[in-house]
Parts: sequence; structure tokens; C-alpha cells
Amino acid sequence: MVIRGRWMRLAAACALALFGAPVLAQTAFPSKTIRLIVPFPPGGSIDPVARMIGPKLTETFGQPVVVENRPGANGAIGTEALAKAPADGHTLVLLGAGTHVINALLVKNLPYDSVKDFAPIATVQRSDYALVVHPAMPVNSLKEFIALVRQRPGQVTYASSGNGNMNHLAAELFNLLAGTRTTHVPYKGGGQAMIDVMSGQVHLHFAVVVSALPHVRSGRLKPLAIGGDKRFAMLPQVPTFTEAGLPGFRLQPWQGFMAPAGTPKPVIDRLGQEISRIVMLPEITERIVGWGSQPLIATPAEFAQMMAADFAKFAQVIKAANIRLD
Repeated sequence: MVIRGRWMRLAAACALALFGAPVLAQTAFPSKTIRLIVPFPPGGSIDPVARMIGPKLTETFGQPVVVENRPGANGAIGTEALAKAPADGHTLVLLGAGTHVINALLVKNLPYDSVKDFAPIATVQRSDYALVVHPAMPVNSLKEFIALVRQRPGQVTYASSGNGNMNHLAAELFNLLAGTRTTHVPYKGGGQAMIDVMSGQVHLHFAVVVSALPHVRSGRLKPLAIGGDKRFAMLPQVPTFTEAGLPGFRLQPWQGFMAPAGTPKPVIDRLGQEISRIVMLPEITERIVGWGSQPLIATPAEFAQMMAADFAKFAQVIKAANIRLD
């Protein structure tokens, strides 16, 4: 019996050595510097978020989190770098729906699969879009605007910051849901698009609310509806599209962290929990709201569902409007 007991203890020890090693390895994460790829140049809307959250992750994990800007090809270069990185949680990317989803739908021969090659970790924030028009347009509600556009098919113009950009797709999503037809006027950036709407060269624009806010307050733009699920705190008088009579329209592009596909689930879960905790810190939330965005917390599974919904929605818009990149 003594010998049998010793053999059982030895077998248990061997099993722990064989099957417990991965668990021990996972609890040791992170074991080195974490590389956080931003697939855009410094500045913009994504880089500041990475540089805000990175130091907080360093405090928690005791390992440096180094932000690495890898711009080019509308985010595809930096995103490809993540897809090719080891799937151990030490390389992450922070990106947005405007590139990750739209690139997959419009760019031919992407060097990665936007779904299969990545593991969603956590979302950080989302931005609201608003439909804004020149103040001289003779409408004061979304219903009046839709009626006007239906009376003038193809005559009402909308500005976008480029073919295939988020506000291009927003306008075509609006056309699809409202049964309207407007004419696209693409620009090389959102700034000039906004200027030409304010000057009356173009009739309307789907703008990130915080960008349009100063011009709305000055009376140079008239907002008709907000693309979120609730009213924007700084423009409480502007209804959502649902409140204004177009319930199917919702546009709140997200930003979130991803890792290479195959990253162990315990690592994904730990990163996700920590990122979500950081986002809800009062000083972080305050900065996000100050940028005109909203904190957005989602589990990896919820994040994946959000992406799947975006793929389905924008694929339908792109097909209906026959959108192609030149």
C-alpha cells in the first residue's frame, strides 16, 4: 500500500508537470515588452488613445508597453505586421472599424484576413456621426429633409473625406434606408469637405460630431440627427435617427485592441479585463468624453459580434451603391 501510494503521488506529479506547464506559462504573462502597433501616423484619433492606455498597462503588468506607429495603405501595413507577429499576447494593435472592416470589403488582395487572422480583445471608445446641412437648406427636421431629397433625386449633394471612407458609407447607408438618391462629392480629407458644406458648395455631410460641434454652435452648420443610440451630451437638442424617424440608421464606429489569431484565451481575457478596467477609470473616461467620444466596454465575444454586424451592414451598403476604390 505504501509503494502504491508513492506511485500515485509520482503519477500526479508527472501529470502536473505535463499538463500544468501551459497554465503556469499563461500566468507568467507578460514576460517581456508589449508592442502596441498603431497603423497610422502620430496624431489623429487612434494614436492618442494608445499613448493614454499604454502607460496604464505598463503600471499593471510591470513590463514596458511601447507604442509603434506603422502607417501606410490606410492602416493595412500596421495591421499586417500584427497578423505576422507571434500569437503570445506581446504584440497588439489598436485600430478602428473605418479601416479594419472597410479595407476587408473594398481592398483587393489584402495580405491578411480581417476576421480569421485576428483575435478581438476589447473595445475602447466609439464616435457618433451627425447628419449636418448648410443652414440655408429649408428643412428643420430629418423627415423634412428626406421629403426634400425625394423630391429632387440626384440633385442633393453630399461631401465625404474620400471614396470608401466612413462618411461616404454613412451617406449611402442613409440613401438605402431612406429610399433617397444623393450625389457623392469626394474630397481628400474631412476638413475641406466640411468647409464646402459651410460655404454652400455641397448640401450635406456626415461628420464626426465633435468635429462639427464648433460650426454647429456658430450657426454655420445645421444638425438634423445623431447616429448613436442616444443623444449626444453636448448637443442634447439634436435627436437620434431613431427618434427622428429612421430607426434602422445607426453609425458609431468603434476603436479596439486585437491580437494575432491563436493567442491563448487566458491571455486574451486578462488583457481584455485590464483594458476595460482602464477605460472606466475616471481620468480616462473624462479624456475620452473630452474628445467627443464615448467609452465602450465589450468582451472579446461581444467585440467579435460587433465586427460581424459591421461587416454585414457595410457589405450591403457597398453592394447597393456599387462602391469601388479607384
